[in-house]
Amino acid sequence: MTEGNLSAENGPASSPSTALPADLVAKAVYAGIRTCATTLRSDIFEATQELFRTAQADHPGSREASVLESIIRNANIAQEHDVPICQDTGSVWVCLEVGRNVLMTSDTLSRVDEAVAQAYTEGGLRMSILADALFRRTNTNTNAPAFTEVHFSEGLGCKLHVMLKGGGSDNASRLVMLAPGAGREGVKQVVLDAVKEKAANACPPLIVGVGVGATFDKVAGLSKRALLRRLDEPAESPEHASFEQELLEAINSLGIGPAALGGKTTALGVHLKTAPCHIAALPVAVNLGCCALRSATFTLVDEEGTVMGYPAAESWDAEGRQ
Repeated sequence: MTEGNLSAENGPASSPSTALPADLVAKAVYAGIRTCATTLRSDIFEATQELFRTAQADHPGSREASVLESIIRNANIAQEHDVPICQDTGSVWVCLEVGRNVLMTSDTLSRVDEAVAQAYTEGGLRMSILADALFRRTNTNTNAPAFTEVHFSEGLGCKLHVMLKGGGSDNASRLVMLAPGAGREGVKQVVLDAVKEKAANACPPLIVGVGVGATFDKVAGLSKRALLRRLDEPAESPEHASFEQELLEAINSLGIGPAALGGKTTALGVHLKTAPCHIAALPVAVNLGCCALRSATFTLVDEEGTVMGYPAAESWDAEGRQ
């Protein structure tokens, strides 16, 4: 599946293809892991702070306010002391979005697992990956392999996304192949059922990624990539925004609350990604992101085809935290 969300430009590329260095990809993966493990994404941090201020003003000393305050304190300690936000430092998911002016060769991802092993060892992060899910459930002791995917775009440039996904939130995921007649209400019910049954295991307040469309094997990816969008970034369309708000209000009316101890806010946001699908299908996937959703985004090659050098993450900013 291709996506055109990296650039609004269309038509023939205006410059020759730029080769994407494997070394740069590895550096970005390493930086992303070290960043994500210890620094809460700024949009999530700020949203949690705002919730705490509101909860404290409405009900001083309430359980909800206390939980939110603990989340904020935990994030500050992790950043200050360069220690993990969560003991489950997750599996590593790497997604490359490659535009038409970027050349990806067979060795582009060759150093990703090496970067994962280095980041987890040097960062003192918990190794959680097993050699085989069924027959050899022994720890690889490197947290590799990473789970990688590549998406080609009609846009220009190249971005890399890194996400550390803990077992609790990933285990709370859901995929349902609805009958097409289920429609909007059917999708809504799948999302609400997933949250009602699994939110407590996924450490709310949540970011809820919802994928609708494509095929059985692709819809889960839609829901996971939806989590990459920042809370302060707009939805893909007014229709998406309206349905996201409808789902968010329904989720927060459940009363599950932070840490599933009750309260007004079970989710900070709902992010929806849709795609074409077969006339006889309505695939739906839900991927829950926990209160410490950990992702970082890097521009590796800009729209002019310039390789960016040592990467700096765009999706987090810990400056000025108190």
